Amino acid sequence: MKHTVAALVEDRPGVLNRVASLFRRRGFNIDSLAVGTTEEAGISRMTIVVEGAEGIAVQVERQLDKLIDVVAVEDLTNLETVSRELALIKVAARPDQRREILDLIQIFRAQVVDVAPNSLIVQITAAGDTLDALLENLRPYGVREMVRTGVIALTRGARTTAVPHESAEARRFHSESGRRPEGELPFVTE
Repeated sequence: MKHTVAALVEDRPGVLNRVASLFRRRGFNIDSLAVGTTEEAGISRMTIVVEGAEGIAVQVERQLDKLIDVVAVEDLTNLETVSRELALIKVAARPDQRREILDLIQIFRAQVVDVAPNSLIVQITAAGDTLDALLENLRPYGVREMVRTGVIALTRGARTTAVPHESAEARRFHSESGRRPEGELPFVTE
């Protein structure tokens, strides 16, 4: 079973390495890992998909919570989420096959982003199973190269994984140590 965990981390050099090292040491298999900026300056969001037994998400959460650079962690596995992946797929496309391929990718709401004499690069942003289905349908034409970003996900509705409130003393400590930008942290309601 695949488990999706979101972690808000401090946007500093070495944080990704510490998280990856934690997974390596604990023997967790990372299926995908996507990292990007958030609405909060100085905070990045990691969306991590791990494969394993039912309790692995709880173990991942507990281990991530122990890292000093981790601000908040949430298991998204059983929550209602919107999740997407981006993929670029270079597919062989002879001139006599182009119309057929274009019709196929239109069904999946994908776009052609590059055309060469004997190939096309297709871009798709979709849920993982939709992406897999497009890929399977393109294989008969010859997939030359492919890259996927990994899953990114947000919970539906008002529920958020947000930077938790900190006391004035904790904010001062983090700001003085360079671990958190100056200013108030946002308050997000559920």
